Amino acid sequence: MTMTHPSDAMAQLFEATPSNDLPDPPRYNICPTQPVGVVTSEGEGRRYRPMRWGFLPYWYKSPTDGPLLINARAETIAEKPAFRAACRERRCLVPATGFYEWTKDEEGNRLPWYFTTPDGAPLVFAGIWQVWDKGEMPLTTCAIVTCAAGDWMSETHHREPVSLAPKDWVKWLGEEGKGAARLMIPAPEGRYVRWRVDPAVNSNRATGSQLIEPLAA
Repeated sequence: MTMTHPSDAMAQLFEATPSNDLPDPPRYNICPTQPVGVVTSEGEGRRYRPMRWGFLPYWYKSPTDGPLLINARAETIAEKPAFRAACRERRCLVPATGFYEWTKDEEGNRLPWYFTTPDGAPLVFAGIWQVWDKGEMPLTTCAIVTCAAGDWMSETHHREPVSLAPKDWVKWLGEEGKGAARLMIPAPEGRYVRWRVDPAVNSNRATGSQLIEPLAA
């Protein structure tokens, strides 16, 4: 994932109170287990705050006690023991500027693609969250909901993150009635643009705006 939009602008967009410990943008290579800015809605209103990207089920005895759960499949999220309570009670919005997916060439090399919006507006992914309290310090963790890819996305990858239009934010956050399950569908054609980028992004240590620049022919 990437995030280049300022935190105060994101807080204003979502009418949320920002935390003081949000990671500073720009960030061009946000990797699993790193913090991401997340919008939640609870009794005191909306908050924009950091969470660990990598959901920890309550039964994990340590953060490495099982698979790294960065995504939750829309098809099974309501039944999976790891996710079902969060899907019902703790849904969130995960804003981003863009994200990466990969194809492979004939030799099996991973070829990264960058996805973003045509106009540079933020993407907003459907997420779920949970506090894991088995360690010395509680960890607030999240996962991004994915669904089967639509026709355009399937040219690159068989799954895609569930992205939400502004009109759907209130329903996903549980602020307006039921029916959040109906939002877990592929993005409409035209929401994304994509281009190949340098394989340098394959390293979780890579940083810098050059990671999202179109790969020279």
